[in-house]
Amino acid sequence: MTQNVIAFGASNSKQSINKQFAQFTANKLRNTEVIILDLNDFELPIYSIDLEKKSGIPDNAIRFSKFIKESDAIIISLAEHNGLYTSVFKNLLDWISRIDGVNIWSDKAMFLLSTSPAKKERNYVMKVSLDLFPAFGANIIASYILPSFNHYFKDNQIIEKNHARKFDSELRKFQEHINQI
Repeated sequence: MTQNVIAFGASNSKQSINKQFAQFTANKLRNTEVIILDLNDFELPIYSIDLEKKSGIPDNAIRFSKFIKESDAIIISLAEHNGLYTSVFKNLLDWISRIDGVNIWSDKAMFLLSTSPAKKERNYVMKVSLDLFPAFGANIIASYILPSFNHYFKDNQIIEKNHARKFDSELRKFQEHINQI
């Protein structure tokens, strides 16, 4: 059976390396129908309780939440700004949390990724997400950080062997899980 997977980079940069990495990963999956989302297609006002009371939940938040609910699995490549989520992603989370409360991720299988131009393998936004997302209904099956994207990712592949091996191992874990859904 074909599984429905959504994938996105948690950034609104037009040249987002995290969107590119999410798409690369999604395209590696077998027996899936992949929908690549772009956060620029879900523009939202900055969340405030006053705005929600006045205008309700914006259609773009509802539409994004619907993509989550209709998927079998989710791939997110987390961009890091000053050690935390990009403002566009945090704002999206704030809005969609108002739809179904804390079950933002609808108990979906998730592959969390992150990459940056930096050479460091420690990634604060991944650490925060691994701790926080399960409390919001994420079933994190696999996770992977690719440091130094511009150095290790060329011609649509991970060119450093140790990183390619680690990535392939996490991808296999995720693939095996979604094959059983």
